[in-house]
Amino acid sequence: MRCEIVSAEREIYSGDVTMLVATGTLGELGIMPGHTPLLTGLKPGPVRLRMEDGEEDVFFASGGFLEVQPNVVTILADTAERADSIDDAEAAEAAEAARRAMSEAAADMDYSRATAMLADATARQRTVEELRRRRR
Repeated sequence: MRCEIVSAEREIYSGDVTMLVATGTLGELGIMPGHTPLLTGLKPGPVRLRMEDGEEDVFFASGGFLEVQPNVVTILADTAERADSIDDAEAAEAAEAARRAMSEAAADMDYSRATAMLADATARQRTVEELRRRRR
């Protein structure tokens, strides 16, 4: 089946895959050829693609939507990138900064933004961990 991963800025991936695994708003999804059409929200985190040769590639999606149509799966995300391009130290630093901002938040808006920053940073860390686990 064809897979397209698109961010607000650009197309991240376009190619044939035999399986896609991502976390939807109601839980983990495994999409294979012939899957029923579907539209669901995505939680921030890793997106695993199994290629036709059996290799797996891992991407990060900041959330967004996953659409399944006959022979095509599309992920539309605000931000998306290959997992191997994520700087683990930078993600850990961003998570720590978000935790500090949450503890120091004086207004509800600051707390909400800090919570979103923390969710994004921890999802990036989970994506890097997923990539490491797949490479073992």
